[in-house]
Amino acid sequence: MTTPAPTKKTFTIGTRKSKLALLQTDLVLEALKKAFPQYEYKVFSKETTGDLNTTIALRDFTTKNLWTEELEELMINGQVDLIVHSLKDVPTTLPSSCKLGPTMPREDSRDVLVVKQGLPYKSLSEIPAGSVVGTSSIRRTAQLAQKYPHLKVQDVRGNIGTRLSKLDAEDSPYTCVILAAAGLLRLDLTDRITQYLDSKNSGMLYAVGQGALGIEIRKEDAVLQNMLDTIGDQDTTFSVLAERSLLRTLEGGCSAPLGVETEWVQNAQGAKQLRMRSVVVSVDGKECAQVELEADVTSAESAEAFGVTVAKALVADGAGDILEAIQQNKAKETVSTAV
Repeated sequence: MTTPAPTKKTFTIGTRKSKLALLQTDLVLEALKKAFPQYEYKVFSKETTGDLNTTIALRDFTTKNLWTEELEELMINGQVDLIVHSLKDVPTTLPSSCKLGPTMPREDSRDVLVVKQGLPYKSLSEIPAGSVVGTSSIRRTAQLAQKYPHLKVQDVRGNIGTRLSKLDAEDSPYTCVILAAAGLLRLDLTDRITQYLDSKNSGMLYAVGQGALGIEIRKEDAVLQNMLDTIGDQDTTFSVLAERSLLRTLEGGCSAPLGVETEWVQNAQGAKQLRMRSVVVSVDGKECAQVELEADVTSAESAEAFGVTVAKALVADGAGDILEAIQQNKAKETVSTAV
């Protein structure tokens, strides 16, 4: 496909101000520079609601676009041309004039265990009963309650550096924290990773879109769409489209206790298929719906359709009741707070 000549020679990339966000933006910037060296690029960064409020637990926010809304407003108004997000932070429903472009190759999508410096534990299964695990994720909290009910969970907010400092502080209540592998790897903090967590070694599934970058553009911007087609990775794009379709269909949003794990496999006939494991767990860990399915995914449409299929299978296994109970509890909490 031939890229249309752009109406402007400089493209402005919007991003959050955190060190990780800027590093991620630089990955996109460098890919665009390499593929399209004839254009100029500049970065515009700002702090968002999610950055500024680090005291409220993520599950207690009433909005899902903590890290995206202000940047989207700038793009809609023409002040930036594209936005680089951590895809797991992007709501599954975008403003009507915006869309996600193709996704670049994904970083490691797993969660990781990070143990406080000086402690001897090498895996989640070694952490002693009563120990405190730091996380603000309802997904991680629910899966921990299901698989490791002897552990306590306590909220921990802030960027990665802040969380590690809270973990390592002498008076820290935390024995360990659970973080996304991608952030630590991109920040060159691999040495802090105690254990990579997955369905096989710990029963922990990751967040929809985790490890991938979401590149958001205006819906009618054919120039940037074609530029992103050039730097995008089809396998990653189809995987995250399926994951996001699953989440959107369940209508759980970013606060749903939904874990996924996708991988490309070969079936018995040697054909390439997308395999998705997915789980929805009640916050107390006592109820669980889980499925594992494979499908031929060869287009954006078939990726979206696969996500819907997985969502329906989860609902049939009880996910709908779990999510409904969570929403009812949230509504009760909202009413009691208002009173």
